Amino acid sequence: MIRARRGEILSLAQQNGEVSATELSKLLGVSEVTVRSDLKALADAGQLRRTRGGARLPLDLNRPFASRESPLEETSRKYSAAKRRIGRAAAALVRDGETVFLDVGSTTTEVARSLSPTLRGITVVTNGLNIALELERLPNVQVIVTGGTLRPLQHSLVSPYALEVLGRIHADRLFLGCNGVSAEAGVTNANHEEAEIKRIMVHQAREVVVVADHSKLGQVSQAQVAPIDAVHTLITDRHGGGSPAELLNCITDLQMV
Repeated sequence: MIRARRGEILSLAQQNGEVSATELSKLLGVSEVTVRSDLKALADAGQLRRTRGGARLPLDLNRPFASRESPLEETSRKYSAAKRRIGRAAAALVRDGETVFLDVGSTTTEVARSLSPTLRGITVVTNGLNIALELERLPNVQVIVTGGTLRPLQHSLVSPYALEVLGRIHADRLFLGCNGVSAEAGVTNANHEEAEIKRIMVHQAREVVVVADHSKLGQVSQAQVAPIDAVHTLITDRHGGGSPAELLNCITDLQMV
């Protein structure tokens, strides 16, 4: 019985990426104490990783999803011309006096590179170390780095401290990167730690601008970031068959560059 229950917990984690002890208690008809004991056993066996309130898949498990995570240097080389166009179009949206969240990623890095030196009174908040360095060239832009634990793969900062900083800031606009954006699954990402940061950025921003090249459209990655109705603007590149009809029906401002 214990083995079957733990097998069910692992199956749910593999389907959803992460699981909540409270939800598992309801689904399995056992106490949260029992569930937490099961989660500890699975974590001790290396099959899950404990989180506050539940557990998630270990980072090195095989992921049966599209858009698995790659190093930033590798993703930067893919569709680089398209990402530059997207970055320029996104940067053109920034106005003097705004506070902007700039997410990690190769396309958001192009947004940072394209910000105009004539901007005044801008504050950029980022959890990307490489993005902070890109912004050093702009003397009139104040850069706030979130702090947190370094993820070398993306040069990004994640929990615990990044969440605390972001929760105290309200931004006019968020430029959000992702590994997938679809009408049904919304915005998704390959890494749970980074998805956690992206979710709070979405919550704290007045306007959400997703920057994603055509390879991300219609894709679903393992970690949920935001439903599609949370996206105000999607900036992508022209490729192949033209506008993605399913996203046109969901996002009012879809820009193809």
